[in-house]
Amino acid sequence: MRALYPGSFDPLTLGHLDLIERGSQLFGEVVVAVLQNPGKTPAFPLEQRLAQIQTATHHLSGIQVISFDGLTVRCALETGSDVILRGLRAMSDFEYELQIAHTNRSLEPDLETVFLATTAHHSFLSSSVVKEVARFGGQVDHMVPPVVADDLRRLFNQSFRQRP
Repeated sequence: MRALYPGSFDPLTLGHLDLIERGSQLFGEVVVAVLQNPGKTPAFPLEQRLAQIQTATHHLSGIQVISFDGLTVRCALETGSDVILRGLRAMSDFEYELQIAHTNRSLEPDLETVFLATTAHHSFLSSSVVKEVARFGGQVDHMVPPVVADDLRRLFNQSFRQRP
């Protein structure tokens, strides 16, 4: 089976990476689809986000990293994905994700959405939180893969203290 894991991944967090790893164990193949959202100005350009994910997932087999714009269901169909994979951190995520899943199902009735609960130690992570911590010089090495931590240092022109 092939799962589509869509998102902006701006930046990729260890929570995202955990879902990719678990998704690959469950489904065999995961297509990580990076959204090009013209309505947002990302911290990292699309090509850099694609490279970050490719680097962070190099140890996994069955991972494909692509970009897309438009409808997620269209991307799922174009990639031959059987399910859409989404992570849930809290009830607020569930309410939003359920609405999106129902919308996707109304557009493509045969396409299922599978929710995975995040692991407890990643439940506080979001790309927004990571960027905020990095912007003010906080350490993020326990929140993001090393390639992303390096890119955040360069982006905010700071050096983070490494955790012992």
